[in-house]
Amino acid sequence: MGYVLRVLSALRMGGLEFAFHKFEEKFFKSDNYRLYKYRIFESAAVEDYPKLVSLEYQMVTGKKININKPRSFNEKIQWMKVYDSTPIKTRLADKYLVREWIKDKIGEQYLVPILGVWDHFEDIDFGNLPDSFVLKCNHGSGWNLIVKNKADIDYNKAKMDFDKWIGTNFAFLEGEFQYRDIPPKIIAEQYLDVSGGIKDYRLYCFNGVPVQIWIDQYSGTPMHIRSIFDMNFNKLDFRCKWPDGGELLNEKPINFELMKQIAIKLSQEFAFVRIDFFEVGDRLYMGEMTFTPISGIGDFDPPKWDIILGEMLTLPEPTILPDYK
Repeated sequence: MGYVLRVLSALRMGGLEFAFHKFEEKFFKSDNYRLYKYRIFESAAVEDYPKLVSLEYQMVTGKKININKPRSFNEKIQWMKVYDSTPIKTRLADKYLVREWIKDKIGEQYLVPILGVWDHFEDIDFGNLPDSFVLKCNHGSGWNLIVKNKADIDYNKAKMDFDKWIGTNFAFLEGEFQYRDIPPKIIAEQYLDVSGGIKDYRLYCFNGVPVQIWIDQYSGTPMHIRSIFDMNFNKLDFRCKWPDGGELLNEKPINFELMKQIAIKLSQEFAFVRIDFFEVGDRLYMGEMTFTPISGIGDFDPPKWDIILGEMLTLPEPTILPDYK
């Protein structure tokens, strides 16, 4: 904690450059880096958030940022972390509470059926769950367990993972503060079996208008691929983070027009939001609503697309978060 306090003091007294040099290069590469970063974010006052987010961006990308004068898409996502993490975004980042909002907007037929919700892993009655299901936390991203056969669950490992996730505030990992005030829960959803793996359809929406669809497959694995199209399904000549999917991702989704209609309905209140879908056969399901994709550090290739998307994003009036309780 002493190291954390020294860094926060450096931020307040010496500014970003001084604080940056308080870190040593070997520290960035150490196993303790994420823990220290988490403790720094957790201990910080809201007034520190702009400098901390700027510092994190510089550490990861090697680029300096003037968070008060953002230009590129990535830079504007950093601004929105600090100045647009509104209560409605917190509600919609909550994988449990967002369901009611989506139901009211477009109907519950697009939601994966839910089997239960609990505060702690030990509260789960596995005897009442089917043989196959998905467990996930509501307050972060990537915190899930896909169960194809209940008999194969390693309960000790699963409990260890979920206890760790429940005890972690996702906001303090990357400064995505819309997650900060979500009460953590564990959700069980129906398992949807898709041969060949689910394709994720991610519609990038600016001021209520979807402008691009990013198609991902094999998410969360070393085989992750991605292709990007405009809303007439013309392939766009850039990549971001993952290799291009080529012929594997060139097929237009069955429900493409329906996706566009739903994305328009759901994105009206926001300067930017990514609306995620997937298909099982010819049926369309909602994934999630994402406000800070890739945590605003996507490596656009060529880089001009970071600027092009940034020009599409008109920032709202700033909203200041209350201090963390």
